[in-house]
Amino acid sequence: MFPRRFTRIRPSGKMSNAAKLNVGPKAPLIDCTIVDISAGGACIQVWGEVKLPERFEMIHGVTKKRCRVVWKAGRRFGLSF
Repeated sequence: MFPRRFTRIRPSGKMSNAAKLNVGPKAPLIDCTIVDISAGGACIQVWGEVKLPERFEMIHGVTKKRCRVVWKAGRRFGLSF
């Protein structure tokens, strides 16, 4: 087993664990919760039946990150930045 390249952290109390996903210019923003996050990616959880494209933008606080889906397990998605 290889060691992790980046250390994961859980969102702290200083910053909300809520984020929004921008999947297209005219599509509504999708609410999600950040389960854990690192410099290289994140694990998010969405509600309901959400169809995410392979690439989109995540808005967390004032930060926007371009993301790519690398895995899916139920309502959780693994993202790479």
